[in-house]
This record gives sequence, structure tokens and C-alpha cells, in this order.
Amino acid sequence: MKAIEFDAYGEPADVLAVADRPVPEPGKGEVRVRILASPVNPSDLLYVRGHYSGVEPKFPAPVGFEGVGIVDALGPEAEGVVVGQRVAAVNGKGGNWAEYAVLPAGSSLPAPEGISSEQVASFVINPASAILMVRHVLAVPRGEWLLQSAAGSELGRMIIRLAQRDGIRTLNVVRRRESVAELEALGADAVIVSTEGPIDEQVHDIVGRQGVKYAIDPVVGQTGTDMFKALDEDGRMLVYGSLTGEPIRIGEDPRLILSGRRTLEVFWLGYWLPRLEESGFYPPGTPANSQLGKDIEALMRDDILVTSPGRAYSLEEVGTAVAQAESVGRNGKVLLTVPDTSQAGTT
Repeated sequence: MKAIEFDAYGEPADVLAVADRPVPEPGKGEVRVRILASPVNPSDLLYVRGHYSGVEPKFPAPVGFEGVGIVDALGPEAEGVVVGQRVAAVNGKGGNWAEYAVLPAGSSLPAPEGISSEQVASFVINPASAILMVRHVLAVPRGEWLLQSAAGSELGRMIIRLAQRDGIRTLNVVRRRESVAELEALGADAVIVSTEGPIDEQVHDIVGRQGVKYAIDPVVGQTGTDMFKALDEDGRMLVYGSLTGEPIRIGEDPRLILSGRRTLEVFWLGYWLPRLEESGFYPPGTPANSQLGKDIEALMRDDILVTSPGRAYSLEEVGTAVAQAESVGRNGKVLLTVPDTSQAGTT
């Protein structure tokens, strides 16, 4: 089979290559999935650059944490799915940028009928992050302001739509003036452009000097620093990425650390998913992982947690695909696709 690998950390377009590998066999409790499509997510690219904690590659290392495919084979004691079934494949070790992937049976989620494979390819990482960050970790109340950066990203757009559904007002940070009207049409309550003045000053002009109580940031660096400055004295801020690779300098203004109770937290989906049952996010006795999946499906059917389709590339075009995924003004989620020769299980 063909599989995308990298031999050392580096820029994805430079270090990723297609290799010929034996088709893997599933072990105990595992399934083999014939991959149809896998998105190019920021987490994949951070992993290739060596900036993604929690997953240590063994070189040559496979890539791709998410995707959609057809169950092709079952290992001993594998339960929950059947051969020929279409599934959302969550691959915690990476490896979905390939023609076949082996993963735990419990990480192969039966794909809901009537939802396209383009959407199922991105069924977990962004939708689950939006729900957990907004509704559970921050638990933003109705009527409050939620400040977020990278608002034009696929996850940022999901958060805008989810917040509107939940009665939360969003204050959204973008880099380009061209994005403002589009996000306002999507339901954003306010949009500010980071290149047109300090973010904290623009936030205060909109919400007042008290600032916002809730913020979400995947950028860090100066953006994250300014967002922290925009917090209310009891404000909370979640950091779920590091697109700039630069630090948040919360200590540069003594007023921020010597008064109030501002909180800076890290959100990593890989931490929360295994802990959902014990998190208290769902009522006692509720199968938390199953309920999260039902919430995602319902919100996807209502066009809340949907992913905008972008360009599709073959595995051999991975260099072009990763460059496109990070291009300015890109529209939609870039996918790596494998031709489906059987059409089994598709809807």
C-alpha cells in the first residue's frame, strides 16, 4: 500500500513522502480500515514539525490523526463494527494518510447514515473540540461574550455557529479585513482585525473596560498576549494550539498578575476524550463518549458543526496539499483522498 511518512521533524512540504508499505494486519481488538479521505489538520502539521506533545513518533513515522473509511478486516476480539461498515477513523498514533490504517476497534466510530464522507472525515477533532471547550470546559453562559482568535478557521466557524445556537455572543479575531463580512454573515456578533490595532484595545472598545470573561486561542504569541490582556479580572482563557510557536507573555504587565483571578488553561482533546466518563460533563450514568458522538451528529445534521469542503488531493500530491492547507485565504478543509473502488458502505 501507499502511505505518507516522514523520517525527521521539519517543514511538512519538505519532509513528507509517499512510501510503499505492506498492508498492515489488525491485532487483538483492532480493525483495519480502507481509508477514503483524511483531512489536513493543524495538529497533523504541528506533529510533523515536532511541536505536538502527547504523541512521540518512531521514525519513519506515519501521519494523519483523523479520517473516514471502510472497515476492511477485524482482528481477534474486535467489537462494535463489522466488515464493510463506513466509519470515522480516529487514529491517535497517526497513520490515516495512507491507503489502509489499523486502529483500535473503539476508535472506529460507525458513520451516521445520510452524512457525506467529506463531513465524516472531520467528524471528531474539530466538532468535539468546539463542544467540549464552549459547553463543558469553559461552560460559557448564555448572553456572555466569548473571544476567539483564528475565527476564520474551520473550528472558529464551528464555534461561531455553536455559540449562536447556545445564545453566546462571539467576538472574533481575524488577520484580514476581507474576512469580516463573511463571519458576520455566519453569525459573528463582532469581528476585529488584528492588524488594525492592539487586540485588547479593540475588545475594550466593544465590551467596555471590564473585558471578557471567556476566551479561546490557538495562536499564542502577541495575539494570545493581547487576548489575555482583554480578560475580565475573573476571566478564563483556553489555549488549544500554538500556530506562531511564540510564548504568551502574561508577566509583562504586572497589573495582570497582581490583581484579579485571571486563569490561563491548556485544552488538548487527547487529554479529555479518555476522561469523559469521569469528567462530570455529562450526567451520572450517561455513556459520555456515546453522548458526545450523538451531540456531534445532531449538530452536524443541523449544519452547526459542519466542515466547509476544500480541495482534494491524492496521496502523491501531499506536498501541494499541506501547502494549500496553510495558504492565506484558503477556503475549506483540504483532504487527502484515496479512490474508492468498491463503493461499499458509502452514503
